[in-house]
Amino acid sequence: MINYKHLQYFHAVATAGSVARAAEQLHVSPQAISTQLQVLEDQLGEELLRKKGRGLELTEAGKTVLRYADQIFSLGNELEQAVRRGVFTETETLRVGLCDVIAKTMAFRLLQPARDAGLAMHLVCREGRFADLMEDLSAHRLDLLISDQGLPPGGAVRGHSHLLGSSTVTVLAHPDVSQRWAGAFPQRLKGAPFLMPGEGAALHSRLKAWLEAHGLRAIVVGEFDDGALLGAFAGAGAGFMAAPTVLADALCAQYGLEQVGVIDAIVEQIYAVTVERRVHHPALRRILERAATAFGAQGAP
Repeated sequence: MINYKHLQYFHAVATAGSVARAAEQLHVSPQAISTQLQVLEDQLGEELLRKKGRGLELTEAGKTVLRYADQIFSLGNELEQAVRRGVFTETETLRVGLCDVIAKTMAFRLLQPARDAGLAMHLVCREGRFADLMEDLSAHRLDLLISDQGLPPGGAVRGHSHLLGSSTVTVLAHPDVSQRWAGAFPQRLKGAPFLMPGEGAALHSRLKAWLEAHGLRAIVVGEFDDGALLGAFAGAGAGFMAAPTVLADALCAQYGLEQVGVIDAIVEQIYAVTVERRVHHPALRRILERAATAFGAQGAP
């Protein structure tokens, strides 16, 4: 079995970039670290580090070992903290990745069922781009990824997409913007300022295609990966925006917007992506089972 101390020495060298710096951090001799690293490489049958200039770099095998080491030490820290707090009842820990294009209001609604365990629930949320979060999911640093897109067929990453719900899209605007570009929907959007979700969002291409299909040459004045920032600019009167209809009322109340019109031709879908098809994690099961309540009758899968 892998020795925890050997793994700790490897982790220190991998993150510090050299044996000497790792030795200073761990207060041991460089020779001791080199010896333990050699033992670990012999045990795994793979070279984990190679020389690069005056430092060291990870091999492909080393990168894989480092990802697992991060997870192992994270669990070790949780164990230590639980014992120190005297928490000897089972604690649920759910690590969730949220694509930055997902509206925070929707993310909160979807994750609420995870809190049913009360103080026994430890929820860890990470936000980022789909590709980066998928890497963390495949390395088991995340239990769940909530995204506006499922896994592409034939992709390099093995996983499973669970449809949580869907919604049509509603165009929103500050009352001043709505009044300035008045008229029938959707013709009123022609030549109007528009705030788009970032190119990484599935809604970006669909919305762009819809505008072009209707001959609406809206002026894109901004693109935002973060949905909250997009909403803030819309609330400041920077232009029209589009959002899932199921969130329209909440966004209007939050940013002082009003609903302009519904785009029935665009349906935005939200997925939960997991590594395993069969879900065993109790908090994750609660999220999947009660996802329909976050979308209402319109978005039931």
